[in-house]
Amino acid sequence: MADDKAIQAPAVNTTAAAPAAAPHSGSRGHDNRGGDRRGGGGGGGNRRRGPRQDRDGEGKSDLFEKVVSVNRCAKVVKGGRRFSFSALLVVGDRNGKVGIGFGKANEVSEAVRKATEAAKKRMENFPRREGTIPHEALGVFDGARVLLRPASPGTGLIAGGVVRSVIEAAGLRDVMTKSLGSSTPSNVVRATLDALRQLRSQDTILKLRGRTVRAKTPKADKAEKVAASAA
Repeated sequence: MADDKAIQAPAVNTTAAAPAAAPHSGSRGHDNRGGDRRGGGGGGGNRRRGPRQDRDGEGKSDLFEKVVSVNRCAKVVKGGRRFSFSALLVVGDRNGKVGIGFGKANEVSEAVRKATEAAKKRMENFPRREGTIPHEALGVFDGARVLLRPASPGTGLIAGGVVRSVIEAAGLRDVMTKSLGSSTPSNVVRATLDALRQLRSQDTILKLRGRTVRAKTPKADKAEKVAASAA
């Protein structure tokens, strides 16, 4: 019996050890910074986005704007060269109203903005007659001369780049032009504006002469004319 007790193996605990309890992480363990993707976090699950606002139309106007020229000027200083820009711009409503502006700044965008504001403040009205001008006019500024002539419907704009900018802004469709003398953009634009200032409508001329516009009588039918001649 003594030998049997000596040979007997020690009892083995067959019960599985219980897993260790997870440490309590407090509120940080349950913090869902991203929130529930289905409902949103931070109490914002019921909040919905409003309709997207269309900002493409903000700041836009119906005015016709055309940059005629941009000039760069370099000033030599101790550290090198310092650049500045000047912009000449034409603004119009395509209905007989035009203005030009000149702006200077250290950047092109700022110079264009200043020129646009200046042009809008100096817009002037000019007479038109069925898409063309009432009569011929010759504008002069410094060494530039610009000749404007009325044209029949369908002729289109016969003009160079600088003069065309002013004519398009005024809303004219059929005009023949000729630039004479200096080709400097600033001089040509101002000469074109001087020619437009010389235009006078028919009513204005008749008022200056002390006359009134005659009302147009309706044309008689061809049958009535034949009957009258037969009688």
